[in-house]
Amino acid sequence: MVGGLSSSGPAQAGGSSGEPGHPARPDAFDFDRVVDLSGGDSIKWNRYAGRDVLPLWVADMDFAAPPAVLEALQARVARGHFGYGGPWPALVDAVRGHLAREYAWQIEPDWLVWLPGLVSGLNVACRAVDGGVLTATPVYPPFLSAPRLSGRTLRTVPLRQDADGRWRWDFAALEAAAAAPDSDCRLLLLCHPHNPVGRAWDDDELAALADFCARRDLIVCSDEIHCGLLLDADRRHRPWATLGADAARRSITLMAPSKTYNVPGLGCAFAVIPDGALRRRFARAMQGIVPHVNVLGLAACEAAYRDCDDWHGALLAYLRANRDCVQAAVARMPGLSMSHVEATYLAWIDARGLGVADPAAHFEAAGVGLSNGAEFGLPGWVRLNFGCPRATLEAALQRMRAA
Repeated sequence: MVGGLSSSGPAQAGGSSGEPGHPARPDAFDFDRVVDLSGGDSIKWNRYAGRDVLPLWVADMDFAAPPAVLEALQARVARGHFGYGGPWPALVDAVRGHLAREYAWQIEPDWLVWLPGLVSGLNVACRAVDGGVLTATPVYPPFLSAPRLSGRTLRTVPLRQDADGRWRWDFAALEAAAAAPDSDCRLLLLCHPHNPVGRAWDDDELAALADFCARRDLIVCSDEIHCGLLLDADRRHRPWATLGADAARRSITLMAPSKTYNVPGLGCAFAVIPDGALRRRFARAMQGIVPHVNVLGLAACEAAYRDCDDWHGALLAYLRANRDCVQAAVARMPGLSMSHVEATYLAWIDARGLGVADPAAHFEAAGVGLSNGAEFGLPGWVRLNFGCPRATLEAALQRMRAA
């Protein structure tokens, strides 16, 4: 029993009842199943070991991985050999096919650089590009730590929030930061879609940003790990490198199956770098510090991108309903507000109206573990992960209302 929720045992692999070419229903897979993940190896759940706190903080989901991924892992384990491994042609084809099918992005096999995680890619990018780093806050914490760990100077500019609550780029602030007399910025770290504010940047915003980067001669490292999690049904992710030849030439795109298919513990990601010279600089910066990719992660990646479209469609429908549940609940809580979540399974909540010094600690004391906005560069806010069964989410929201 965790937080008043009962465990029903290990999640079972399920099949799709959807017809080819049609999205599977959310109930085709058992996303409602609550599994007790405490006491094992889950960093998310073990953070509050021995306490009645529902963990809605770190960005992994409480759902089982897709059945096709589980089958691929079981088949790989059955081989019984776990030496050093690398990508194989069918895996590369699966990645290329996925990018072409989902985003109309045609990539060449040699553009791929395999990584054990997206955070590694952020740090390697900072090492590969000489000069300072520019990014906008609030943002995923490794965007703030990677430049420092790489010996680079970091300049940040705040995203601005319009009267309707929607987050946008402040291009005047970007220009001022890049034009400062002591600015040596050569690299822009872009979060696309954005963690934590939940924006899926539209084409006009991306075009304006591409124009800025071209004028300032900036390389762009685009973190697109949440690209498979656009929740608004009428939206489609636009990879940064598809904005045009110049954007592609100055791009390092980081992707992974980990967030969308809930396999972050398998340690598999990749960079797509069209420009050969930039790709060689990136590869040199990896030498001696970046290990081989986990062979189970590679097997999971192939299955996720090749065989899980029906599961993915059902997941998005379930997360969309969870998102709507959170937005409705927060709207009824005095002192809290949030903007519409266009992408990710993360709600960015303004808790400054509560009048408490530390909103994350306030809700933790009430039995809900949220991420502290200060870690993202914006104190007074909290981030809530709604990638969980509805019963878990509703219990957490009830505790927040009581607090």
